[in-house]
Parts: sequence; structure tokens; C-alpha cells
Amino acid sequence: MKKFFRAYLFFLSLFCTVILIGCGASTGGQAQPQPVNTPAKPAQEMSKTKISYADGLAAVSEEQDAYVISGKDSKKGDKAEIENGVVHNTEAYNKIYENEFFDALKEPLSTFSIDVDTAAYANVRRFLMAGQMPYPDAVRIEELINYFTYDYPEPKGDDPFSFTTELTECPWNPEHKLLLVGLQAKKVSFEKMPPNNLTFLLDVSGSMSDANKLPLLKGAMKLLINSMRPVDKISIVVYAGAAGVVLEPTPCSDKKKILDALDKLEAGGSTAGGEGIKLAYKLAKQNFDKQGNNRVILCTDGDFNVGASSDAEMVNLIEEKRKEGIFLTVLGFGMGNYKDSKMELLADKGNGNYAYIDNLMEAKKVLVTQMGGTLLTIAKDVKIQIEFNPAKVKEYRLIGYENRILAAKDFDDDTKDAGELGSGHTVTAIYEIVPSDGKIGSADLKYQTVNVSEAAKASKEIAQIKFRYKPPTSDTSKLIVSPIYDESILWKNASMNLKWAACVAEWGMLLRDSKFKANASYDHVLETAKAAIGADELGYRKEFIQLVELSKGLTGKK
Repeated sequence: MKKFFRAYLFFLSLFCTVILIGCGASTGGQAQPQPVNTPAKPAQEMSKTKISYADGLAAVSEEQDAYVISGKDSKKGDKAEIENGVVHNTEAYNKIYENEFFDALKEPLSTFSIDVDTAAYANVRRFLMAGQMPYPDAVRIEELINYFTYDYPEPKGDDPFSFTTELTECPWNPEHKLLLVGLQAKKVSFEKMPPNNLTFLLDVSGSMSDANKLPLLKGAMKLLINSMRPVDKISIVVYAGAAGVVLEPTPCSDKKKILDALDKLEAGGSTAGGEGIKLAYKLAKQNFDKQGNNRVILCTDGDFNVGASSDAEMVNLIEEKRKEGIFLTVLGFGMGNYKDSKMELLADKGNGNYAYIDNLMEAKKVLVTQMGGTLLTIAKDVKIQIEFNPAKVKEYRLIGYENRILAAKDFDDDTKDAGELGSGHTVTAIYEIVPSDGKIGSADLKYQTVNVSEAAKASKEIAQIKFRYKPPTSDTSKLIVSPIYDESILWKNASMNLKWAACVAEWGMLLRDSKFKANASYDHVLETAKAAIGADELGYRKEFIQLVELSKGLTGKK
């Protein structure tokens, strides 16, 4: 009997222990998954963390690597959230391999696509305003430079754009020079723009519930809607667990109907972005206006995390529809699980532009103040090719535009996609040049000799520049060719345009901790910016100075 009683007590104790363990691991009777802590990696380790979105980002973006960083800025703190085997609240950026110096004798041609995206600047601002330095690969220097407009000459006659070149000393390396290339697109007043057929594709998944996502998106859309003309039409497609049409094409003469549909939107569910994109393009095609501006505007944090969201499939669809005259604009929202790499890719493939909306003022800039540039394409597939004269240039380096570099043969190939130029857009590119009598970064050859032609030696040209572009409705490009003369001016005499672009480029190199930053400093950036601020009616340049001061304070560097 005693043995039986002892055995009974043993099994009773064991049973109670199991019950207690089970209770300790549950809340409200349901098992709760333990959070997985994935702290952000140091900058030097980021490129090692390769990822593949859905069916594979690498499959559609061979030039770039992508990686994820745990979302320290999200409401979840520094912990990634795992749901049904999918990691949420992680930011993703394409790896940037900084442009090197090239030997002008061996590789005289530099070829690239223009870029009018500005997302990187607003994203960098978001980091700094949160008291954090941006991840180096979140800093695309060309997008910092092109966030600002410049005082370039207006195009003449029927030309869709004008261009400017300027040569001066390099402020962060006195032995080098800077070459500026600037484009100014023709400005078309909003009243004279063709009718807009805009199909908004809105992400209303659960990841969009934060105040800086769907609520901000709705506020941004209201700014645009209230600026539209009666001749313009707006449609709204939403996607979360499934995609659906919440507003059929509606003329902006009935703004109340559009705003009412917008106000009813709420966030919830997982994201099946691929289905939403298909539906949005289908709706845009059904209501295609042959005389109008047909565009899908995708608003999302880019976190297409569940469902048929193959990147290759979406890119193929976007490329197909751009050939049919339906372009794509991508507006990014939020933090913590922000997929910059995916949204940049989609905009590039859709003959569109990409902006990041971190506050309502940025929404006003993109959707109201610069509405023409955002919505109306003046020239498409705009490419630039520069041939450097080796008698004048020993080495050259394009600052930024790493994901816009083209092969030399692609310049004359009209099937190769390139960037679009919108109404009123300015585009700026800067080269750092090692003069033929300057020191070079690579060693001279011992057993080989290199020859510079007599014509090159006699020429007064430092380079020749070519542009190719297509009218918005044409598939055949037009060519512009012009010499660039070796007429360098002192830094102190350089234009305000060049000084401002150079100080933004210098800041970008500091943010990236570029190996080419030489004597660059925050103090010099501030000194130059304050002297070159010029007319700043909207305060964008004043804000830049404040951001430089923030980054200086966060790093503790001069």
C-alpha cells in the first residue's frame, strides 16, 4: 500500500509539473511565440547578410546584392517579428559598390542612365531625425544631389532639356578637379498638362498600420487630390490579404467621392503585393487615355511578405506595361520593415520615379510642388556618355549613380532601359578627375608603354559628352553631341550650382565613409553650404544645413 501511495504521489507531482510548465508558457490559453532578437549588424558586416525576396531579388537585379537589417526603428524595438515563418520589421537595401577611378586611356568611356529619384535623401533625413546615422548603403549620393533643384538654363525651342557643364578645383582634394554635368527639363505648367489617369495602388496590410504609414499616406493623397483638375481621373486599388478595387475611375470634379473612399481605408492582414499590381495595371489599361498621362502610383513600405509576390513576375509585368504607355511611380512609407531595395527596383523598371515620404511636407514637395516632374515625363530612356581625353585626364570617377552604370555598347542600344526626365526636373552628375599632370591612384606600368594621339594632345577639349533620349511616345532615340573644353575655373569662382552640388556630394561621402573622401569634412560642407545657399524660398537648403549639423553632432567629427 505504501509503495502504491508513493507511486501515486510521484505521478501526481509529475503531472502538476507538466501543467505548471504549460501554464508558464501561455497567456489566455494560447501559446505565444518567443521574440527573436536579431540586432543590427555593424556597417562593415552588412554586405555579408545576403537575402532573396520571395522568388529571388538576385534573379532580377544581377548587378546588386541585397541585405536585411533588423528594424531597430520599428515599434517592436530591435527585435524582428516572426509570423508563419516570415520575418517582418526588417529594412532592406541594395549593396552599393562605390565607383572607382578609371584610367582614361584604357577606359575612356563613362556611360550611365540619369536618375531623378530622391528617396535616399528623405530616408537619410528620417534616420538623422531619429538620432541615428544612416546605414551606408541607404546613402545614394546621386539622390542626395538631385533632391535639390538648380538654376540651369531653360531649354530652347522644341528641345526637351538643356545641358550645362562646368569644371573647377576639387575642394576635398586640391590635386583633382570636379566636372559638373547638369540637365534642365522643359517646364510644363500644370494647367497645360495632358489629362491624368492615375491609378493608386495602396498597401493596407497590417504592416502599414503605424502613424507614419497608412495615416500619412492618406494625408499625402488628400494633398494631391485637392490639387487635381476636373479633367483628371483617380482610381484606387488596395491590397492586403487580397486585392480589390475600392474606387472605380472617378473624375476629380467629384472630389468628395474620392476623399470618402480614401477615408474608409484601414490597415490589416498580410501583404500580397503581386496581385495588387496586376489589378492596378488592369484597371489603368481599361481606362487608358491615349492623349493623357497614364500612371500607376504604388504606395507601400515594400514589405510584400506573403502570397504570389515573385519579384521576377512583378518586374516582367511592369516592363510590359511601360511599353504600353503606363508608367509607375513608387512612394515609400514607414520604417523598421522598409524595403528600399525592392521599391527602387520596381520604379526603375517601370519608367518611373521613386520618393520616400517621411512627413507631410515631403508629400507636399513630391505630389504638389513638384507635381509636374512626378507625373509628366518629358523624355524617357535618357542616357549620358562621356569620352575623356587622355591628354587632359589621367583618371576619372563618377560620384554616385552606382546602380545606373551602363555598358558602353548600351548607349546606342534603344532596347536598353534608362531613366526618365519629368517636367521641370533638374539632374546633376559630378565627376572627380585626376588631371594628366596629377598624381594617380594606380601604379604606372613598367613593361608597357601607352600612347596618346597627337590629335588628343592638340585638342582643347577635356572630353566629349553625348546624350540619348526618346520622346515619351517614341521608341527611337535622338542623339546630342557636344565638346567639353578644358576651361577650369578656381573654386572660389565656381557657380552656386556647382558649389551646392559639390557640398552635397561631399556630405554623402562622409555619410558613407567613402575611401575617396580625402580631406572632406563636415565643417567644410557647412561652410560651402552656407555660402552657396542662394534663393531658398521653400527652405530645403536651410534644412540640409541642419541635417549636416545633426550628422556632425552624431559622429562627433569635424
